[in-house]
Amino acid sequence: MTSPFSSVFGVHGEALALREQRMKLIASNLANADTPNYKARDLDFSRALEAATSGAAPEGGLQKTSVLHLDASGQLAGSAVFERNPLQPSLDGNTVDTSSEQAAYGRAALEYRASLSFFEGKVRGLLTAITGQ
Repeated sequence: MTSPFSSVFGVHGEALALREQRMKLIASNLANADTPNYKARDLDFSRALEAATSGAAPEGGLQKTSVLHLDASGQLAGSAVFERNPLQPSLDGNTVDTSSEQAAYGRAALEYRASLSFFEGKVRGLLTAITGQ
């Protein structure tokens, strides 16, 4: 669903929320690195962003008005959450590779900060236009 701010911020509001959700998933993976049978999960960002910006209702479901809304299965809108394939699975069934997760978290944090910087620049530009300075 488009908001009045969509014309000003474009997809950056949705992108920021999705990047935050991805960082939460990766942090959850790291927190459960020693949990038996835990399956590492990640977010397909481009698929989730496409679902968030399309505004179309999912097949047989209600239309979601936010990228943070969950569907009936508890997944994010657009079902962009997937289980990662392990490079080397452990004997207890855990698929978290700590070094890969740490690298993914670092990259996700960098992408989040880049989106936030762009968003801040847009807000700063609007404030400058409003105050006339």
